[in-house]
Amino acid sequence: MSAVHTQRGFGGLVYLAFVGTLGVYFTFAAVQGDYGMFARVAINAEAETLKAERDRLQAELAEMQNLTHRLSDDFLDLDLLDQQTRDVLGYMRSDEIAIR
Repeated sequence: MSAVHTQRGFGGLVYLAFVGTLGVYFTFAAVQGDYGMFARVAINAEAETLKAERDRLQAELAEMQNLTHRLSDDFLDLDLLDQQTRDVLGYMRSDEIAIR
């Protein structure tokens, strides 16, 4: 019986190096790529900031709608009308004293 010697070539080593390189590349892309974990955290933080701004703008809009309704023809708030007249036009009654 003759012993058959098989000689391993560099093919297995090249294959392992290629697979290892792909593994490192995909791991790096999953962590720091355009769609990676760090990008996901940044997008979530930006989403929270935009939600807070949206809520602030909705509250501001509701306040403006309330003031507009109070000055409309259907519902006239005389105190608000008096305040707006004083603020915008600078009017004051004759019995008032203005302190600045």
